[in-house]
Amino acid sequence: MKTVLITGANRGIGLEFSRQYASDGWRVLACSRGPSPELEKLSARHPERVKMHALNVSDHGEIERLGQLLSEESIDLLINNAGIYPDSGGFGRTDYEKWMQAFKINTMAPLKMAETFVRQVAGSSQKTIATLTSKMGSVADNDSGGEYLYRTSKAAANMVTKSLSIDLKPSGITAVALHPGWVKTDMGGPSALISVETSVSGMRQVLARITPADSGKFIAYDGLEIPW
Repeated sequence: MKTVLITGANRGIGLEFSRQYASDGWRVLACSRGPSPELEKLSARHPERVKMHALNVSDHGEIERLGQLLSEESIDLLINNAGIYPDSGGFGRTDYEKWMQAFKINTMAPLKMAETFVRQVAGSSQKTIATLTSKMGSVADNDSGGEYLYRTSKAAANMVTKSLSIDLKPSGITAVALHPGWVKTDMGGPSALISVETSVSGMRQVLARITPADSGKFIAYDGLEIPW
């Protein structure tokens, strides 16, 4: 039985990842600051597969403690899903404290998770680290400006993934950045284009067929590669 560790697993995309992987027979290590009623129900429905763990990814001490707790686990797939979309305030009204928080959660946390769980991932059969980023972090795709906080934190997360793909190659680990699309979640809002089910099923198909040759790529939920 394969094992996936998912951050931000209590709602939205993270919760749907947990649902779909549990339904397919995977062991799910569902991590979040606190369990939602939906995650608790999922865990009750699959008690042998879904294990909930408290984790605030902005707290490196918590990440390290979870790493110690799960030190004997073999983690086939680490999904860095937890993220925030802070209000940029607009040019001239930048909230620099919010910007720092965006970097802590969207950029620093994925690297800290990789550093903490690299041994568990390297010891698995699938050996994959996936970081959910965004097309809004693509420099080539930016034709509307604005959203400095979110864009920069995701562009930096893309660079983290690219460097991981190089540094972890000797361990056989594949690292990819995933664009989930504009998804109807609390973050994406009701005007978003696709459902969470469509987004997650698409990303799972991408993850199921990637090879080490794909390490370092930026891939959308529909399988298309996105320019940096």
